[in-house]
Amino acid sequence: MNSRHIYREWVATDDLVCFTVVTAETDLYVRTTRDLSQEALASADKHRRIVERYLSLHPRFATSMEPCVPHPNAPGIVQEMARAAAIAGIGPMSAVAGAIAEAVARDLLNYSPEVIVENGGDIFIATCSERVIGVYAGTAPLSGQVGIAINPEETPLAICTSSGSFGHSLSLGKADVCIVLSRSGAIADALATSLCNRIRSSDDLAKTLDPAGLPPEMLGVLAAVDGQVGMQGSIRLVPIQPGK
Repeated sequence: MNSRHIYREWVATDDLVCFTVVTAETDLYVRTTRDLSQEALASADKHRRIVERYLSLHPRFATSMEPCVPHPNAPGIVQEMARAAAIAGIGPMSAVAGAIAEAVARDLLNYSPEVIVENGGDIFIATCSERVIGVYAGTAPLSGQVGIAINPEETPLAICTSSGSFGHSLSLGKADVCIVLSRSGAIADALATSLCNRIRSSDDLAKTLDPAGLPPEMLGVLAAVDGQVGMQGSIRLVPIQPGK
């Protein structure tokens, strides 16, 4: 299993139905109280088409490495991506995976009281019981040893991951992992990428995770590099056994 999908084994949900949804380049792993694969596929396809249609009319939005002001009539998902990019200080497409994960999850909440949608390491979760999201950090010492405990009252919640040492996404940093918690999937995704870009060694951890420089939309952050770990905000780590 490649690093893009290894996250999927590290959320213990034996009580939920699990299925995969693929449309074009969007590959989601979904967990709900019953099989909602058709509903999830329709939702993923709908939101992907909305974004693609906007990008075809506004190509700079697709390629910019800096925040872009969206068209006044831009769809809601595009506006949220633009807002996330402005908060994180990077291009709006850095938020697309988290934005789609949230959009699909919120659609599925109309059919299931519990929903977990994973999109390339970016997770959006609504749960009725405590869940533990395993921390995957490549070869870093904490990888597979700890997880982030999520209580029901903390959800709906996004948990998004970026890495400079593994994975499919472009990163300018060297962090083994940077995980951000936020109420917004787009914001969590963009901030995870932005913070990961700033971390090139353990010397960067304290400055990057200084609470004075973190936006209020971020509920928590964990970053690891060169065997060192930094955390801020509402993150509760618990020991885990992968696959259990």
